[in-house]
Amino acid sequence: MRIAKSHLLAPTDNGAFGIAALALSFFVFAYSTRFGPVAILAYYAAWLPLVLIDYRRVLGNYARFGWIFAFALFCFLSAFWSQAPSVSLRAAFQYLTHIACALIAMRILTTTTLCRGAMVGCAVVLLYSLAFGGYHYDALDGSYSFVGAFSSKNQLGLYASLGVLFSYATGLLLRPGRIWQLASAATGLLSGYALFASQSATSVITTIAVLAAGLAMQLTMQLAPRQRRVLFATAVVAVAGGGIAALQAGALDALLAVFGKDSTLTGRTYLWQQGIAAAATAPWFGVGYQGYWVQGFAEAERLWQDFFIASRSGFHFHNTYIETMVETGLVGTLLLVAVLLRSLFGHLRRFLISGHSPQSLAMVLIATLLLVRSFVEIDILHPYQVGSFLLYIAAGQLTRREQAALAPPLRAQSRVQSRLPARARRQAMGPRR
Repeated sequence: MRIAKSHLLAPTDNGAFGIAALALSFFVFAYSTRFGPVAILAYYAAWLPLVLIDYRRVLGNYARFGWIFAFALFCFLSAFWSQAPSVSLRAAFQYLTHIACALIAMRILTTTTLCRGAMVGCAVVLLYSLAFGGYHYDALDGSYSFVGAFSSKNQLGLYASLGVLFSYATGLLLRPGRIWQLASAATGLLSGYALFASQSATSVITTIAVLAAGLAMQLTMQLAPRQRRVLFATAVVAVAGGGIAALQAGALDALLAVFGKDSTLTGRTYLWQQGIAAAATAPWFGVGYQGYWVQGFAEAERLWQDFFIASRSGFHFHNTYIETMVETGLVGTLLLVAVLLRSLFGHLRRFLISGHSPQSLAMVLIATLLLVRSFVEIDILHPYQVGSFLLYIAAGQLTRREQAALAPPLRAQSRVQSRLPARARRQAMGPRR
């Protein structure tokens, strides 16, 4: 049986494929450590073979993607001075191919398909965790927390946060049919339950804040773009002023106390101090991409022992900027921050200057979530992570014109050719090979 190209490559026709591929990708990102290399191969198999069908349409013009690939290419260069060169080189290759898969997904999927597929993927991930997950004892604060099928409650909280946001985007922003409205409501409830079950203060606080911002911004879509920009600027000033006043009044300590946290954030402030000290030893170029947390290295072994990490893996400084400074120095940090900020402000600009842009608002919310979490997590720094996958999709969308401005969809081309006489149709298809 032959499958038309339009069923896989045309964004208006490949909804079923896109949802399935995204759900598979999310599941791999969540549990690749459980299922091993086979899961990673399945992820690659979902996206890379599309290049063989029509590489020009799938890959696009990579000359416009220089700023997107800059950090990944610098990670390759870091292997030359890395204290673990083989580790850095392998990780950099994985990160680069991971970006390529994200950009392929960006080229062939609409924002609606992206939100639906991400919502389904989050639902599958959370259902698996609820079915096969368990609790974890935190030796630092002496508490038990539900971590699902992950090794960290913060990772469970991330997928729950994404489930809430993509449910909101699918059910309220993008005006779906009745079936998708019901699906988004069910996924939103599931994600909300998992979010509070994880007891991850980071995930709960950021999700509530980003969701509230999304609802407020959605209301402004009824206004003209100029009025929307004025209202947005006023709101930013008001929120900034209110936030400063709340911090001075001790609101942060009160909020942390609600989640049973103290001002040290369960040892993170000490970890940040250690990371800053490590970054100072190689401030410009770092010790090499993923070249710090390597078994056998004295400082990594010491911190693993201090924080009771028996597996001696899967640990980090719980801050994207400190982690990036340690591994790639100031240069690498600036390159990665450029991708994150350009993605956020690029989509925010589109939202503020266009008449009605729920797609841009959806991307703004995802980029905002990643930005807020970057101060306490490292969701965008490593390959095979849902955060980095979504970041580079958002970044890639800034390089893509509106779909109508691209070449006509493959299905429309096939309809035009079907109306031609047989001889003219053969000429349009070109010579046989």
